[in-house]
Amino acid sequence: MNHLPARSLALIVALTIASTIASTGFAADWQTTRQESVSKAVQFLRSSRADDGSWSSEAGPAVTALVATALLENGYDAKDPLVAKAIDYVLKFKQADGGIYTEKSNHRNYETCIAVMCLSAANGDGKHDQTLKGADAFLKGLQWDDDEGHTADSTNYGGAGYGSHSRPDLSNTAFLIEALKATGNGPDDPAMQKALLFVSRCQNLESEHNTTEFAAKVNDGGFYYTPAAGGTSQAGEADGGGLRSYASMTYAGLKSMIYAGVGPEDERVKAALKWIKKHYTLQQNPGMGQAGLFYYYQTFAKALAATGETVITEADGTTHDWREDLVTELASKQQANGSWLNDTARWMEGDPNLVTGYALLALANCK
Repeated sequence: MNHLPARSLALIVALTIASTIASTGFAADWQTTRQESVSKAVQFLRSSRADDGSWSSEAGPAVTALVATALLENGYDAKDPLVAKAIDYVLKFKQADGGIYTEKSNHRNYETCIAVMCLSAANGDGKHDQTLKGADAFLKGLQWDDDEGHTADSTNYGGAGYGSHSRPDLSNTAFLIEALKATGNGPDDPAMQKALLFVSRCQNLESEHNTTEFAAKVNDGGFYYTPAAGGTSQAGEADGGGLRSYASMTYAGLKSMIYAGVGPEDERVKAALKWIKKHYTLQQNPGMGQAGLFYYYQTFAKALAATGETVITEADGTTHDWREDLVTELASKQQANGSWLNDTARWMEGDPNLVTGYALLALANCK
């Protein structure tokens, strides 16, 4: 038997591996792709930051806090000048009532919740304890409950809305629950349980947790925007007067329920996951097309990370490593300058700072 020289054998092995990679389309390790996307995004954010440490200052503290949170969750230290200056900017919006928002803002809940997430992520040394305590009390004061004249049988009860208190909705309430969790409130906290009641009523699922007029009209396990003030879905009405489910709210609802202590055997979680498996895609925000796509990506990632599941199996048996899918999709959409941008600019997704923050939050949950 002839024996090949070691160098020749190594060359054959290398060529075989290269041929296999070429024939299967196998790409570089997706975790490497993730880190490369993060690095390019940070380079963009360094160039787009204003001298005062802010991003998109016309939005008050919100975009800056969201971007800083995304940087912190991707491993950047709170003392990094890029992050530290952003935190200093956010703290300028601290109000006497404990909230962190632009004066006269109708987005006090959103702004304060995102600021809380930022300061909590940066609070390794406890320096923000008092600020977070005040913000926690402020957010609980905004929540719809008896203080606003609504008892537990009201569809407003437990929800959070815009600062004008015009109406609570699932998006505001999902941010509230995330902020409550960030400040150390457990599932048994009264504010968390009130919020869970509102979230459950946003699900198209008739159960002991949801006896609203909309519960049985669609009954597909997905979520919509709000049952309050006559009910609204951004995806529109279904036949028979029901409110259509859509993906960004379904993932927000699932995440919120898990944060509020609802377990995997609960019918609400099972129904939400069934909807997700039926509508799994990253090409669009199912039910909304391209609108809110990057908001969808970060709720998708946070919700699935909260389930502990690595693989999602569709109804037809197709399996997906959702983290790999998401990293690949985001990498394909990243602009040459490192940012992301949604051509459908609804809900501020024409702002590359905000959208890049959303993408980084999603990537942080793919580690």
